[in-house]
This record gives sequence, structure tokens and C-alpha cells, in this order.
Amino acid sequence: MNAIVEESRRHLGDLIEACQRCAWHLNATAARVEWPVTATALSQRQMDLALFEPLAAVNERFAKLQDLLGTTMRHLCELCGERTDTFLRVLAFCEKTGIIASADAWHACRSLRNRAAHDYGNDFSLTAAHFNALHEQIPDLTAVTLALAGYAKKSLGIEPGDPRFAEALARGFGG
Repeated sequence: MNAIVEESRRHLGDLIEACQRCAWHLNATAARVEWPVTATALSQRQMDLALFEPLAAVNERFAKLQDLLGTTMRHLCELCGERTDTFLRVLAFCEKTGIIASADAWHACRSLRNRAAHDYGNDFSLTAAHFNALHEQIPDLTAVTLALAGYAKKSLGIEPGDPRFAEALARGFGG
């Protein structure tokens, strides 16, 4: 096989493994938070690192996973010979193959990810709503992670080098 193609295939396996690892860490961190988050709890526990550190990590890992999944989906499409000149084409392929539920759902999740970068200051009701919305999307991002890996394995024979995170996610996270 061409060395460039082989390197590209290896890179996809690495990206898939990174997605799985990120999804596992996101789930593990979210498990450390008592959901749903309330404005009252945020207000009363403003200086409680046991609450705010995992919330900050959920915010960061959610954004990182969403970005990483987008990169991995584009790379998968390239290896499958699909057009990738716009991300809408990538989303259309991923929707057609069942990797994502719908392009609209992906856009809604992306919008939520983009809001994660903003500072909500002292409006604890907005902050609580934001974190609860992130929490509701974690199973969907995890499902995309698993579906993406499944499609790469089935269609291209590409798997991550380390199966531990995939196995834990497939078992329903596995803490």
C-alpha cells in the first residue's frame, strides 16, 4: 500500500482512539457531578472546587470532543473517497451512514459547544442551564464516537491501537 495512504490510515486510527479517550474522560468527569446542576447550588457553592473543577473539565472536554469528532469525520470521509470541500458534505455523508443522527442535531450540539467558550458571570441560572444542556448531549457525542469507530472498522478495517477506551464506552462507559 502507498506509504502516504498507510500513514493516513494510521492517523485515522489515532484520531479515533483520541475521540474514545476524550469521550471516556468526559463521561468520567460528568459522573463526578450531581445532575441536574441548579442555580441555587452554583450560587451557594461559588468557592467549592469540588463542584467547579469538574464542571470546568466537562466544559473543556465537551468542546474538545466535539472538535476532535469533526476532524475525525472529515479524515474518515477523505479516506472513503468522499468530497470534503465543505463540512456540510462531511455531515451529509456521516448522516447517510448513521454516524450522526442528523446534520441539524450536529449543528445544535456545535452551537452548544460554541457557547461553552463564553463567561456567564454571575447569572447562575444561565450557567446551570448551560451545564445541564451539555450533560444531556454527552450520550449523543459518545454514540457518535462509537458509530464513527464502528464505521471505520467495517468500511476501512481501521481500528484504534488501544481498545480499552472503546471497550469501556461500549459497556456503557464503565466508570
